[in-house]
Amino acid sequence: MKGGKYPRSKRKIKSFSDLILRTYIHLHIVFAGLLGVFLTPALAFTDINIGSASNSGTSGQQSVSVNNEHNVANIDNNNGWDSWNALWDYNTNFAAIRLFKKKVCIVHRMNKDVMPSLHTLDAMVKEKKLQGKGPGGQPPTSLIYSINPERVSDLEKLGKPIAGMCRGIPTYTADEIEGASLFFYSKACLHADILWILRISLCGELEV
Repeated sequence: MKGGKYPRSKRKIKSFSDLILRTYIHLHIVFAGLLGVFLTPALAFTDINIGSASNSGTSGQQSVSVNNEHNVANIDNNNGWDSWNALWDYNTNFAAIRLFKKKVCIVHRMNKDVMPSLHTLDAMVKEKKLQGKGPGGQPPTSLIYSINPERVSDLEKLGKPIAGMCRGIPTYTADEIEGASLFFYSKACLHADILWILRISLCGELEV
């Protein structure tokens, strides 16, 4: 070996080894990038299934999905003909409940003093703090709403998530009645128990 240089054969081996190493690093980076592309949408969602029982004694099942990317939460209550879907849009501060039996959507303002934040709800779902709860625990907070008789003519003003859920069916707004008690409330009410933390009552006559 003259002048501190490798013989030609050794230089070829070294160059070939460098090529293999560079190729491996490149493929590793590409694979990591693709993995990030496929995982990012999945990590934006957190969901859980929760067994529940209604006041009528029939069994039901609630599922919760939290989408941190779009700041919305979905609660689905699967209980046959009494099933409903709820959507909480933390961007617009609107919440909507779609009642399958009545074939209507009811939209109301979110009461942030009572309803958990998206971060809190997400943490409760991830830590499974919603599982195992039910009758016998602390009673849920009650929220009572009065349904406005006029239909919503422009769903887009309620935000895209709610517009998408309620499109094609009669949609009404409802206003919270603070300090109201169902014991003294004469109007007919529909009830939705959400996650054993909220009991929402939607009161008023609907023309559908």
